[in-house]
Amino acid sequence: MAAPSSEALRLLQVCLWLTLIVGIGLVRADCGCNAANRHGQGTEKHRHGAAFKYSQEANEKVSGPGETKDRDKMILLPAGIFTMGTDKPDIPQDGESPARRVQLDSFYMDMYEVSNLEFDKFVTVTKHVTEAEKFGDSFVFEGLLSEEVKSGIDKAVAAAPWWLPVKGADWRHPEGPDSNISDRLDHPVLHVSWNDASAYCAWVGKRLPTEAEWEYACRGGLENRLFPWGNKLQPKGEHFANVWQGVFPTNNSGEDGYVQTSPVTMFPANGYGLYNMVGNAWEWTSDWWDTSHTADDAYNPNGPPSGTDRVKKGGSYMCHKSYCYRYRCAARSQNTPDSSSSNLGFRCAASV
Repeated sequence: MAAPSSEALRLLQVCLWLTLIVGIGLVRADCGCNAANRHGQGTEKHRHGAAFKYSQEANEKVSGPGETKDRDKMILLPAGIFTMGTDKPDIPQDGESPARRVQLDSFYMDMYEVSNLEFDKFVTVTKHVTEAEKFGDSFVFEGLLSEEVKSGIDKAVAAAPWWLPVKGADWRHPEGPDSNISDRLDHPVLHVSWNDASAYCAWVGKRLPTEAEWEYACRGGLENRLFPWGNKLQPKGEHFANVWQGVFPTNNSGEDGYVQTSPVTMFPANGYGLYNMVGNAWEWTSDWWDTSHTADDAYNPNGPPSGTDRVKKGGSYMCHKSYCYRYRCAARSQNTPDSSSSNLGFRCAASV
């Protein structure tokens, strides 16, 4: 009997994994918020004045902003000690706990998620072919697809029917072959695997951040807060991140101005000057996935030495508290290094 193709094995692996998760009663980001994307542009809201200011009652800064490295659009984050994880996990099976004290050396972090425009420059010069392009498909949220594209799909992930494997979906065609990024060049690049993201970061002389670095950057100098700006999702009624509003998966009202990704410069920066650390697009980190942690103090941790999945952080525009409360700094999820979807991107870090 002929061996199954790599594409068939990949789809089977995803389907079996999702079936197992549903069978034991757990809801994973891969069943919704961390693997899908929606068709059409959200209505952009221009935010000025108070909309860009944090609610003081929701925040208490414990350190000043980082230092801008203009030529690379990076922020130099100060060395420091912070509390990673939480002792009050909202999704215990993800390994959010326990809280532990982590010391990090100073490092650089991209101000923004890598955009379509930036990734296009990389591909133009290096001729890089993403893994979604090699496989010939990628996962897309069905609510974003045209009827023509949906009519050509004959399989889906039973445990998460809103995720469809779309032939021709890739970073240039986020919702399949009849879509493009011409009006989304300043949005985060999507449909990039961990391997694609690592290749880009290496090309620009950077690297993916460790999970600890990512979480330190996300918190923006705040201690033990849910979000980069504090504990309130909408301080004084303002939107600070691009997440799902409405009833998932049938209705996204787009109250924050978007029903899918937003420009990487949108919404307020956190205390370190970093944008969209939660919501918008999931972001790869360099760590292998593990859910067993100790409360021991750590110095520059970089995760387990090996594994099968890589850690991603931050949630996406598809996340809603009712099923995927992962747009918190302590939240985490995972994918295999060759996985891609229409709500998964990245940003780079660099050592000092």
